[in-house]
Amino acid sequence: MLVAELFARAGAHHAEGPFWDDRTARLLFVDALAGSVVAVDGGGISTRYRLPSPVVTVIRRRATGGYAVATERGIAVCDETFSTCNSIAEVTSDAALRTNDGGCDPLGGFVIGTMAYKQTPEAGAVFRVAEDGGVTKMLDGISISNGVQWSADGAHVYYIDTPTRSVDTFDVDPDTGAWSNRRPHIWIDRPDGVPDGMAIDEEGGLWVALWGAGVVNHYDACGHHVETIQIPRASQVSSCAFGGHNRKTLFITTSRQRLAAGDEPLAGSVFAVQTDFRGASLAEFAG
Repeated sequence: MLVAELFARAGAHHAEGPFWDDRTARLLFVDALAGSVVAVDGGGISTRYRLPSPVVTVIRRRATGGYAVATERGIAVCDETFSTCNSIAEVTSDAALRTNDGGCDPLGGFVIGTMAYKQTPEAGAVFRVAEDGGVTKMLDGISISNGVQWSADGAHVYYIDTPTRSVDTFDVDPDTGAWSNRRPHIWIDRPDGVPDGMAIDEEGGLWVALWGAGVVNHYDACGHHVETIQIPRASQVSSCAFGGHNRKTLFITTSRQRLAAGDEPLAGSVFAVQTDFRGASLAEFAG
């Protein structure tokens, strides 16, 4: 079993949504309900950018520079320093709901899921925000929307609704990005952990963070378990992303959510492990 090492004590309560920014050679992630984007350089030094809303995902904008972020209710675009952020789309107006995890499809659309603050079963949905801000509902009846990654050819998407304990796959329409033909790809049978965020490598393998179990599981393109990465003294593993100069470093975010003071002193930190696999090149938001 591989063991991840501490990369940064970033002081996060709920670190989530890691994203390697090739343009600045930094790892970005969010401290979700604190409304902050945190950037960590190669030496582990962090810079915190405060936003006027909870934020759950951050990704690069393709053509215009800056970033796109998933806020509490929708999508906003920000400049390079996150000092200016403008909302371009709302996916929910329900105060009982918030966004939770997302990413960009090969067409440049921002796909974002929602969930209930009280984790009400099937209260959420998955939406796609186009570059012009148009919103399309992709999937309904979602409980806790989490990891989403696309195959290299864009023909398939992998998706996690955490309470199902499954990583499902869908066919993707090459013109609209719409999802269809849902079927199970990976079943998570560990009693101590449920699937949360995930990364994908160039070979189509998925690296799935298991919330509660303190591990990331690596599965090959066929969904077979390959290896497990242990995260020391942090059981609530929220997500992971490939980065570094050769995209072979797996960065792993963790959370202190609902932990008592003094419990799991490294929870909320970011960890890293060197792998033999190169992370896939991820799409950026076209807006």
